[in-house]
Amino acid sequence: MTTIYKICEQKMWREAERDGVFFGSAVDYADGYIHFSTAAQAPGTAGKHFAGMTDLVIVAVDAAALGAGLKWEPSRGGALFPHLYGALPLTAVRWVKPIKLDDDGRHRLPILEA
Repeated sequence: MTTIYKICEQKMWREAERDGVFFGSAVDYADGYIHFSTAAQAPGTAGKHFAGMTDLVIVAVDAAALGAGLKWEPSRGGALFPHLYGALPLTAVRWVKPIKLDDDGRHRLPILEA
């Protein structure tokens, strides 16, 4: 079972929980799909796109539950990243955890499974 990860602002995720669906961030909307990362890619994503940001969460998602809307496409450095064309149903979410910053301002992600 493959798990993919979405990093987003805690406030945005709480709104998704209230609404029962996640449509993505402004960047996702502009690109036409929801950006995800694998366990190996998540630290780089946090550092590149969320540097120094607080009040973030990481959302673990069952990739198989997303169906045909999930595409693996080349992105940073030619690596394949998971992109969801459509809304994220909350039924596909395994867990949500806060992301803390260490003393050097780097994100401390929880243990992530592939």
